[in-house]
Order: sequence, then C-alpha cells, then structure tokens
Amino acid sequence: MSIVRPLTIAFAFLTRLPVRNGEATDTDIGRTLAFFPVVGWALGVTLSAAAWSAGSLPPPLTAVALIALLAAATGGLHLDGLADVFDALGGGHGDRERMLTIMRDSRIGAHGALALFLVILAKALSVGVILQRGVSWPIVLFPVVGRWAVVPLIVGFPYVREVGVGRTFSERGTTTELMWATMFMVALLLWAGGDAVAPTVLALAAALGFGVWMRRRLGGLTGDVYGAAIELAEVVFLAAATRGS
Repeated sequence: MSIVRPLTIAFAFLTRLPVRNGEATDTDIGRTLAFFPVVGWALGVTLSAAAWSAGSLPPPLTAVALIALLAAATGGLHLDGLADVFDALGGGHGDRERMLTIMRDSRIGAHGALALFLVILAKALSVGVILQRGVSWPIVLFPVVGRWAVVPLIVGFPYVREVGVGRTFSERGTTTELMWATMFMVALLLWAGGDAVAPTVLALAAALGFGVWMRRRLGGLTGDVYGAAIELAEVVFLAAATRGS
C-alpha cells in the first residue's frame, strides 16, 4: 500500500499548504489518521526553524510570531473548532440540538472569543518561557502531540452528525492507523528524551477527558470537537513542558 496518497491527503486536510491530492476516497481518508502526527512534525520543524531564524528577537515576540505562523499554516482550522465548541457550551444551555446548531454557525460569540483569547495567550506565554530556556524539543513536539492525541478520539468515539468529513474519518479510521500514529509519536519521544513523556501523557489525558465530557453532552463528537481537542492538547503540553524544559 502506497503511503504517498494518504500522506498528501493528511497535509491537505490539516494545513493550507498547496497540496494536490485529487479526489479522496473514504478509504483514503481513513488511512490519513496514521499520518496526523507526521503533519504535526512538519509543522513543528517549521516552527523550530522559524524560531532559530528569528535570531535576536525577544522571546515573547518570537513566541507570538510562532503561534501566528502555526495559525496561518493551518488556516486557523482547529482554532475555529475551539471557538465553535465553546460558543455551543456557553449558549446551548445543555440542549444537545441547540449546541449542534450553534456549532454550525460561522459567527463567533463571546464564549468562543474568550476561549480563543485564553488559548492563544497560554500558548504564547508558554512558548516564550520555553524559548528563554533555549530548548527546542517542545516547539517541535507540541503540534505533533496535538494531532496524535485526537486520533484515539476519532477512532474510539462515535460521530454525532449524520454527514460530514468527520464521519468519514470516524467510520473509516481503525486501530491500525492509531497504532502507526502512536509508533511515530513514540519514536519522537525517544528523540526528545524523558522530559517529553509527562507533558505528552498529560496532553493525551486532557484530550481524552475532553472527548468523554463532550460525548456525554452531545452523544458523540463532531469535527469541531476534534479541532478543540487538538488545541487543548497543545496548550496542556506546552504548559507542562515549561516545567520540564
């Protein structure tokens, strides 16, 4: 089985890079889950190279630039999911159908805006601390961990909507893709060293806990929940890495 096609499709879905992937079949979409961490690694390496290129810029400014670069490279896809989910949580008043309707609304509300502000602020502050300490592994790894941590949510939790690309990911993704994604994650942890283990475990626990909570609220997950889980896993990883870096 060729890995090129699912890899290019993974880049097309998770980034705004001009990748030509043609028409993706449902099977192709399911296979992309194995390469979610690979996309994260490419993003992390790009961020690390950008941090090195920033040279003598103050770490806080470099941190803001890196978070902005990541948002640009991904088209703010996961940030949009984060805002939609927290708008739904804040405005849905526990009503499942109302929450699902709010998540489809392209407009951003107060709850979503606040969630975006807090997540971006937490990321920038954490990256600034990490840069001041002169270590690179958290910058490389945090996009990887976020995209790896969402794979068990996609494979192991039901998808709540009747249609959508998220349903295809959920129905076609299998434990085989989760296994390959995890093997890549483990290889990067061996490269990064023992300090990376605890932040990674905490980020995975945060994503899984969030998935369990949202399943109880909605009866399943959505694409927006996937995006929010990626953002939350990244924040938890970066915050934890400030202690061990």
